[in-house]
Amino acid sequence: MPITEGAPAHGNPANLLPPSWKVTITGWLAEDTPSFDYGGFVVGDEPAEARLLAKSPGVLAGVPFFDEIFAQLGCSVEWHVKEGEEVGKGGGKQHVATVKGPVRCVLLGERVGLNLLARCSGIATKSDSLLQLLRNAGYKNTLAGTRKTTPGFRLVEKYGMLVGGCDPHRVDLSSMTMLKDNHIWACGGSIASAVAAAKASAGFAIKIEVECQSLDEANRAVEAGADVVMLDNFSPDEMKKAAKALKDKWGRGPRAPLVEVSGGLTQDNVESYVCDDVDVISSSSIHQGVKHVDFSLKIVPKEAQKGEKKGDGESVAV
Repeated sequence: MPITEGAPAHGNPANLLPPSWKVTITGWLAEDTPSFDYGGFVVGDEPAEARLLAKSPGVLAGVPFFDEIFAQLGCSVEWHVKEGEEVGKGGGKQHVATVKGPVRCVLLGERVGLNLLARCSGIATKSDSLLQLLRNAGYKNTLAGTRKTTPGFRLVEKYGMLVGGCDPHRVDLSSMTMLKDNHIWACGGSIASAVAAAKASAGFAIKIEVECQSLDEANRAVEAGADVVMLDNFSPDEMKKAAKALKDKWGRGPRAPLVEVSGGLTQDNVESYVCDDVDVISSSSIHQGVKHVDFSLKIVPKEAQKGEKKGDGESVAV
């Protein structure tokens, strides 16, 4: 389904990407071909056309990364569907984009592009799926990812969450001060001391969140000045009682502290955590261990470019 909420609804998510992201792609290409391109020698640099096929259902995500991979190789990409739309429905193969350029360069970008697109689209698909499940259960607030991302690939994974309609949460350690149990223990067990130290360094622009194991800890965190309290690994009943108690005590207005719930939440159990007193549900299940969306890139024989191409035993309409 097309994206209907979240950051992408208000603009192109590609405009969020920092200037440095293109250098990352240069590194991906260098990693995949660190020396001679032996396969490229075989095929040469004749002009070629290839079709990007979606072979399993999912939400398309990762378009700007895919485009840049091939742009750096001197190729062009024409998309036939929009980012955020469903692809691969009905069990067949869907022609979602056409790549053109020297055949050697098309094949240089093939595996890098497919791997990127498969994982980013998988995250967008799972994000969208979990979000729709929560919406159908009556949850109206925020579903977010976590910082449990792959080193070196975080930008892509967070981007996939956004395309899937979810909040990416904090992007890195510099984005928000999150005081977890280790931080509190390292401060002698004092939530107040940890929050005071965070405020002294973070200034007015950085929010402070405290991971809490009990309602008492959550109240102490708010008293110390935390902007967000995370109820971590609570049972559904305990969470609902704690969230209501916090809202009753500290208010429900725009200046009230936010209540986040996290810890082991998956598609199998998240519905039991739906509660109007919870501002944010965060889960690593939308980006860890997700099923990839299956894509392939097939060179079109010259004689088939104006008609119909058969691939892997199935017909693909142009």
